Amino acid sequence: MLTALFAAFLGGIILNLMPCVFPVISLKALGLIKHQGDSSHAKREGVGFLVGVVLTMLLLAGILLAARAGGAAVGWGFQLQSPLVIALLALVMLAAALNLLGLFEVGLAVQNVGAVQTSRGIFARSALTGALAIIVATPCAAPFMASAIGYALVQPPFVALWVFFFLALGFAAPFSLICFFPSLSRWLPKPGAWMQTLKHALAFPMLGAYAWLVWVFSQQTDSQSLGLLLAVSVLFGFTAWMYGIVQRRRMMSRSYRGLAAITSLLLVAVIAPVVGITPKQSQVSGVTSVSEETWSPQNVAQLRGKGKPIFVDFTASWCITCQVNQRTTLSTATVKQALATTGTHYMVADSTKFNPDVDDALAQFGQGGLPMYLIYPADGGKPVVLPQVLTPQIVTKALQKAANGT
Repeated sequence: MLTALFAAFLGGIILNLMPCVFPVISLKALGLIKHQGDSSHAKREGVGFLVGVVLTMLLLAGILLAARAGGAAVGWGFQLQSPLVIALLALVMLAAALNLLGLFEVGLAVQNVGAVQTSRGIFARSALTGALAIIVATPCAAPFMASAIGYALVQPPFVALWVFFFLALGFAAPFSLICFFPSLSRWLPKPGAWMQTLKHALAFPMLGAYAWLVWVFSQQTDSQSLGLLLAVSVLFGFTAWMYGIVQRRRMMSRSYRGLAAITSLLLVAVIAPVVGITPKQSQVSGVTSVSEETWSPQNVAQLRGKGKPIFVDFTASWCITCQVNQRTTLSTATVKQALATTGTHYMVADSTKFNPDVDDALAQFGQGGLPMYLIYPADGGKPVVLPQVLTPQIVTKALQKAANGT
């Protein structure tokens, strides 16, 4: 156990150097440099960061151990398996980057719009930074840390929590020690005008963390959810800009309540869609899997009139109506069941990249653009063009007719 505790502490120290954690830790270093020489400020920073790290680590460890005790096969970093958590963390990273670029300020309670930190709320902000650092640190596994966590997960909860506690202490130790012992900060550069440039430069590691989280999100969800997150990110950036305007008008004693109300509504509009994000869904229980086939005129000619209907989905990633129809109709259990029951060949004609065959087919059936949905009857009769806006009822009824050769 002593070996595991030492490994956890050492691994926590090394974890500060991992790419997923460095952007957050760098923010605390910047704040510490700015207030170098103010020992009371530095100690509040150190205590807040330590408390945030330890409490968050023990909370995550408790949830992890409880889930494993309940039979769930979860491990280190389990919370980042949730697309909702990933999306919210991505927005937090984006907010931090926009803050560093000066779009808005956090804790703007003094007459210094360009301040990196203010003297009020130091403990709370530092604790929240520690909590965020631990949450984003979980995908990383520093040397010595993996073996310590592996040991903890096969031990009784009391022993396991001690291992996670020492991991948190090691993670918080470098920053907290510098805060508690001012003599250790002598090697830090002196505050100056260069810090504003550094502040802006640190926005780019935060944007890198945002990009990484979006990539992780794309692996957990479908393209529609990814598009939603990107759209929400743009709206979030606009909301942050509006918030910055409210702050500046308030500091100049101008009217800001109307803008503040609009900003609050925009923030709700940002968060609401994110809450509805769900992971990639597995096959619906009781619904037979329907495999997609690549469309081409030659494939249609080979399968046509062979006793099975053919459904062709002419689509593209950039076609919004196509994506709406996919989510609300074509991916539903009702339509999948109808495709399976009628034995329909489901073909996808993807025009995300230029495809001359798709353009020829659109012209042949008199369609000016995507989407287009064709159903070829099982007896080889004339194909039917469905409406561009689909419902499950429209598709299932058309499939039944096609299966009957009508």
